[in-house]
Amino acid sequence: MKRKAYDSLLDWKHRKTKQALLVTGARQVGKTYLIRQFGAAEYRVFVEFNLLLDTSARASFAAATSPQDLALRISIAASQELVAGETLVFFDEVQACPEVVTLIKGLVDEGLFDYILSGSLLGVELKNVRSLPVGYMRTLTMHPMDFEEFCWAAGLSDEAFSIMRECFESKTPVPEFIHDRLMGIFHRYLLIGGMPDVVTSFVREGTIDGPRSIQKDIRTFYEADISKYAPENRRLIIKEIFRLIPSELQSQNRRFKLSSIEGVKRFDSVSNDFLWLSNANVALPVYNVREPSHPLLMNDQRTVFKLFMSDVGLLTGTFRKRDSLELFDGGPVASMGGVYENYVAQELVCHGFDPYYFTKASIGELDFLVEDGADRVIAFEVKSGRSYKSHAALNRALSQEGYGITAAYVLAESNVSIEGGVTYLPLYMTSCFTADN
Repeated sequence: MKRKAYDSLLDWKHRKTKQALLVTGARQVGKTYLIRQFGAAEYRVFVEFNLLLDTSARASFAAATSPQDLALRISIAASQELVAGETLVFFDEVQACPEVVTLIKGLVDEGLFDYILSGSLLGVELKNVRSLPVGYMRTLTMHPMDFEEFCWAAGLSDEAFSIMRECFESKTPVPEFIHDRLMGIFHRYLLIGGMPDVVTSFVREGTIDGPRSIQKDIRTFYEADISKYAPENRRLIIKEIFRLIPSELQSQNRRFKLSSIEGVKRFDSVSNDFLWLSNANVALPVYNVREPSHPLLMNDQRTVFKLFMSDVGLLTGTFRKRDSLELFDGGPVASMGGVYENYVAQELVCHGFDPYYFTKASIGELDFLVEDGADRVIAFEVKSGRSYKSHAALNRALSQEGYGITAAYVLAESNVSIEGGVTYLPLYMTSCFTADN
């Protein structure tokens, strides 16, 4: 499948100086597959070491006493001759052997080969590495397939997506036949999500049963990782938080309530548990801000937040199968507002944003706030029902003197229109926003 991260790999290959590449992201987002594809296509020699499964290589590399010693051990363990300037060495599941990360600076200093390191839970497992190679490692975080990548897999033409982007730029309605096609794909994306194995199953079979089975397996893998890698005395709490995400997103305001966790009364007693899930890239926290003004980071309240799944398909896969019919048909599904918000949160994060939300008794709630490359504050309201032009909180926030909202959008089951300073966009157009614009 075509992935945008491939272009990031190419950019690293052609523009790097003395830098290895660390590819991180949640389990099952397609890191290993993409790096293999890249290595086979872009290098004469591609060598891979899975440091979780290859116990002999792991033991040998862990015993290395210097970069030169490690280089010798790599050449012995490699199944083929390494050619200077034309070889990519790939260390997969590098969290199982952090000594490789410690010594990578010396390897890239020699400049003989290119190195990519990857693995899951790197945000958690590599914190205690003795000496992270600052300046010698570029990091690429991979996410599940975003909506545009899902459209590629679903067979949507590039021309159709280009027309949609032109309509986004000009703020004009998308031609109905393209709009209907995109809305149909969007509703499927809510059910399937962007985990590559799930998408592959859906494209091949055209049914929901195979994807739901794989989604269940992935959630099981995540819970197994919690049992294996989380601090031993915190595993049950972290697992409970992870399992609570779907039900918390079904609540009216989607805010995660500490009272849902048995025996927990204070946020500071579980703050690191939420952070663990975030660092492991399996959950997306969206924090409240005191006011919608730049810089959002300086206004955030870490004790008030929403917690989303890293992939919307993993969320909807927890529902009963028949509950998916309304999502699939695009009907008025106000009870599924958390699903639509999860999609938007996931899409914004994939495109480089750090999303926040805002709530105040005198104003109401704004679903998402982000800052673009020019530090402008953009507000999003997400509507899953038909009454999408009813948004009192957004109206009050826009009229509030001193707030710094530059642009306001309502994302809904609608086409493009503009009324009274608010731009209404179809939900699939979330894919058009990028943090560097």
